[in-house]
Amino acid sequence: MPTYAYRCPSGDDFELVRPMAEAADPASCPDCGEAARRVFGGPALRRLDPSLRRALDAGEQSADSPPVVTSVPGRSRRATPVTRDPRHARLPRP
Repeated sequence: MPTYAYRCPSGDDFELVRPMAEAADPASCPDCGEAARRVFGGPALRRLDPSLRRALDAGEQSADSPPVVTSVPGRSRRATPVTRDPRHARLPRP
């Protein structure tokens, strides 16, 4: 069953697990008993591959203040080796 988030007028947040057919039904706050409104959020991404989860978390963390880089990531500082083999001279060039 899906989990729905609610917020009561006093600012308290809580979640309810209820069937989809009852999603539009009113919910009362468990603390104060007042009628709460439903809060829409992102989907639950608990069952993702761990590396994808880390990438999503890193992207979310860097959205406000991205890290400063000093060089292009993934590039080597070594020069590309030049071949002296005469057979390579006949290969197509980009």
